[in-house]
Amino acid sequence: MELKELEEKISGQKCRVILVYNPRSSKAKRVTEEVIDPIRKIPGIMVGKYEVKPTDVDDNARSLAKILLDNDIVITAGGDGTATIGLNGTMLSGKDVRFMALPYGNFNDMARTLKHASGKELYPLEAKIDGVHYRYAACYFTIGMFAESTEIFDSEKTRKKLQKGDKGIFFSLRTLIRWYFKNKRKVFIPPFKYSSTTRTYDKNGVFQTRVKILNTDETKGISDYLAINGLSVAKMMKGGKEFYSSKTDFLSTTGRLNKIFRLATFMRKSVFRRIPADITTEDVITFPDYGDIEIQAEGEYKRLNHVGKIVIGKAEKSIKIL
Repeated sequence: MELKELEEKISGQKCRVILVYNPRSSKAKRVTEEVIDPIRKIPGIMVGKYEVKPTDVDDNARSLAKILLDNDIVITAGGDGTATIGLNGTMLSGKDVRFMALPYGNFNDMARTLKHASGKELYPLEAKIDGVHYRYAACYFTIGMFAESTEIFDSEKTRKKLQKGDKGIFFSLRTLIRWYFKNKRKVFIPPFKYSSTTRTYDKNGVFQTRVKILNTDETKGISDYLAINGLSVAKMMKGGKEFYSSKTDFLSTTGRLNKIFRLATFMRKSVFRRIPADITTEDVITFPDYGDIEIQAEGEYKRLNHVGKIVIGKAEKSIKIL
């Protein structure tokens, strides 16, 4: 969404606009000049700022949730990490809040999906870890190699290069390729059992349930799990068309993507057609011996230790998109 279009949507609404941004980001100056200063001049609204704290996504989301009121509009100006804070804070608040993300990051997957969902309701994915809510994601979750590769963008060397200028998607891809060849022999996911459930109606209106089950022998060597709800993953890979508007369905897949041939095939299909994945309603990943895994949502990763079960499905409630 362009700023001019955003101004038209919120001008004269007599509401609070909460701007979420990271003052330490490489594009903080642009955000101030292009978003914060212009929005303050829009008549009829009260503008408040939430500056992202140097803690983590979940702490920031909880802090944001505490200050939100019914009829607020939350606008994030930053990358997918900042947008993730806005989404989760809005969902956790339980308030009647509208949400939008402006793209000031490297990939901007959430801003792309939210622009497409403007004026609609979005049903995000929800991950539960050992029965406890972990996080919401508008576009995708990944577990394994893809999730762990995200750490490279938090290295001091990479951050300094990003802060020197707008390196864009090609710099990010080169960085990821170097990381891949250095780390592809690692074991990214410990032995696990997997079930993927799809609930649907056939052409006669009869409710059906299909379950795909894999045991630990069948999942050996799998490096990645992906759940896709948005239009894109890492900007280049095409996701589902409008799964974000479905109350139940999303796309998911597993793969041995640490094998170069498999990764090349996967990427070719993902870039030129769609991520090769199946429609599902709920996925359950169980680690019989518990395990340490890396999980990410919209580029924001976390290392989780001694995990027994991960359940990924659609959130019970939706979020209103501005």
